[in-house]
Amino acid sequence: MGSKRLVICDPEDGYASALASYFMRRKELAFQVYVCKSLQKVQKLQEEEHIDYLIVPADCGRKEREQIAADKKFILTVSGQEQVGKDEIPIQKYQSGEAILTEIINSCGLYDDTGELFFRTVKKTRGTLIGVFSPVHRIGKTSYAIELGQRLASKSDVLYVNMEIYGGRGGVFGENPSYTLADILYYSRQESKNLPLVLSAMTGRLKNMDCINPMPVSEDVKEVTPQEWTGLIRQIMENSIYETVILDVDEGLRGVYDILRLCTEVHMPAAEDEMSCSKVRQFEEELQLLGYEDVLQKLNRKEQKG
Repeated sequence: MGSKRLVICDPEDGYASALASYFMRRKELAFQVYVCKSLQKVQKLQEEEHIDYLIVPADCGRKEREQIAADKKFILTVSGQEQVGKDEIPIQKYQSGEAILTEIINSCGLYDDTGELFFRTVKKTRGTLIGVFSPVHRIGKTSYAIELGQRLASKSDVLYVNMEIYGGRGGVFGENPSYTLADILYYSRQESKNLPLVLSAMTGRLKNMDCINPMPVSEDVKEVTPQEWTGLIRQIMENSIYETVILDVDEGLRGVYDILRLCTEVHMPAAEDEMSCSKVRQFEEELQLLGYEDVLQKLNRKEQKG
């Protein structure tokens, strides 16, 4: 099935281009995106191309909109009181690109088993899963994980997943992100075939890589079962476009060693002072005692300034 054609029409300077830029940055979306500043240009375009989806502001007249033969029409509203046609779908104009994308996906059938409407099914070979973990506290683990991801993202598609019990509000993740790991886990628990679509709509952005923001409630993180963690990780690795996934792993997670066992490699930020070395020794001895020698073999110690 070929790519769907999405046309964004808006005379407001920069709006259509900014929204188109967001959609085109989502490499997993099977969209060809067109930008038009007027409905007259859209009408001309439809003479040459079939239009699957049209996004147009409500202040463009209804009669003019009716002349466009798009499969679905999304009407950008400001007050929420604008009149829309029976077959038109209203969307709040001034919200984030990810919120608009979520509404579009939901309106077009998020639960369609094929996923062909939006998801580009070109799949890479099995990717690299990097766990970042350390028994040493205040060692810069999260900073290391983010810097590693951004460095790798210059060459491939990278997803950073914050799995910390206290991931932090504000800072790099923002005060109130639209979606967090809790939302992704909800869909993962349903074993939905559309998890790739969910990731498209619900991942955030950290410079040049995608990210899943941390869960806002620490007790919710502690309640996630080992099976739920490993199930989510397998679904991401098997069904997403990401060539590299980086897990920022917290020692307080249930089944933490089983999570590390799934990883291709485990990066362990550490320091050379006596206390840090004693914690690393205890961690390594525990892995051996509990039968996780395979995790020991994956450890890649990264010296940090302690």
